Amino acid sequence: MMDWIPIVFATFKLLVLGTGMFFAIKWHYDQGTKRRETRALLRAGGKAAAVFVLSLLGLGLLTFALTRMFALDLTLP
Repeated sequence: MMDWIPIVFATFKLLVLGTGMFFAIKWHYDQGTKRRETRALLRAGGKAAAVFVLSLLGLGLLTFALTRMFALDLTLP
């Protein structure tokens, strides 16, 4: 029984977060169409996605540098 708990919780978490993201994107899209044209909305979304990916890459590089600096062994078994 204990082996199924992480699977159930992870599935529930993905469903809740996926539903929340869908409705958040839908709401923002609906708000954006009221004020802006679609092209400008897509450009703003692309910029936000690019900033997110670059910050994620920066965080990964910072984590890698810190693990190397502190001589942590993070190899997979």
